Amino acid sequence: MKILATLRIALRALRRNKMRTVLTMLGMIIGVGAVIAMVSIGNGAKSQVESQIASLGQNVILIFSGSFTRGGVHSGWGGAGTLTIEDAQAIEREVPGVTLISPEMRSNSQVQSGNQNWSTSILGEGQDYLDIRQWPLAQGAMFTEQDIRSANKVAVIGKTIANQLYADGNVIGQIMRIKNVPFIVVGELAPKGLSLQGQDQDDVAIVPYTSSMKRLMGATTLRGITVQAASAGIMEEMQQEITNILRQRHRILPGRDDDFTVRTQQEIAEAANAASQTMRWLLLAIALVSLMVGGIGIMNIMLVSVTERTREIGIRMAVGAHGRDILMQFLIEAVTLSALGGGIGIGLGVLASKLLSFFQHWPSLTSVPWIFVAFVFSALVGIAFGFYPAFKASQLDPIDALRYE
Repeated sequence: MKILATLRIALRALRRNKMRTVLTMLGMIIGVGAVIAMVSIGNGAKSQVESQIASLGQNVILIFSGSFTRGGVHSGWGGAGTLTIEDAQAIEREVPGVTLISPEMRSNSQVQSGNQNWSTSILGEGQDYLDIRQWPLAQGAMFTEQDIRSANKVAVIGKTIANQLYADGNVIGQIMRIKNVPFIVVGELAPKGLSLQGQDQDDVAIVPYTSSMKRLMGATTLRGITVQAASAGIMEEMQQEITNILRQRHRILPGRDDDFTVRTQQEIAEAANAASQTMRWLLLAIALVSLMVGGIGIMNIMLVSVTERTREIGIRMAVGAHGRDILMQFLIEAVTLSALGGGIGIGLGVLASKLLSFFQHWPSLTSVPWIFVAFVFSALVGIAFGFYPAFKASQLDPIDALRYE
């Protein structure tokens, strides 16, 4: 009952100066709101990255041609055609744990059908590509091994191309010209959305890699190889095995740079998260500074309150209140200020993250544990910054307090 009575006295004191109370809470409201909004946006971005990494498939190893340095020139991934079909066959044959593999070609081209045309990405892939990427078909079928051996002119297209060229939904069996070469559309992919780089994954046409090499690009080398491992536990070992085999096949001497790049799915995920993680920590630091400023504001106002209410404190002590009662009263006032500010800040932070998600299309994922942490932290800030004014009030001499004007 004593605690409840002290709480009522503290709330009554706060109500006497409503404007000052609101302004004092403003620092906590902004700080906690910033923390919640930042964490929600950060969690949403992380979740989006994880889902996009998962869209690559399970236990995927990517092999790129190029990314080597010779004579001070760095070619970059896919910058040089250093991989061959024989390399892919050797990896499939000699590396334990390979379950699926797809040689890859990449290019951009204008595609046409009737009086419609569209500029898109052309992927030359193996028949296992959709299984590796776990990419289902909306209709039709994937091309076959026979199509690859014969370099047949068949294609599987993404939803974006289907919408642009075939608005009536009649896709299967249509003729689509790629670089004026007629291809028969045999399948339409289920929509997948944006990639890690923000590109439309559905804006793609997939053809047999042999057809891409012979009929579209006139190339003899691959731009990449996609491999699926039997399990996540052997990916690092497979990465080293693939590197050793390719160095041996390409006759790369010890100490010389590789003319290819091998990356695992985990490495891609870590690279994608690294930049956003740095930004999240920076925003969190700024939000925490706001909380500290809010705490200092609470301390300042509580010190002013102690000075203004010195005579009141003296009267309470004169009628029997102890120092610990005064300490508890002012401490409760400080915690109430910070907790109320934290609660309002949590609501505004959640609202801000939802509004950003709605208007700016930023991913947002509100974390319940972080809401709890923010509320507890705001209360702790009230205790930390309210203790000194409360302690100062509890140490006042009753006689001096009664004489205070």
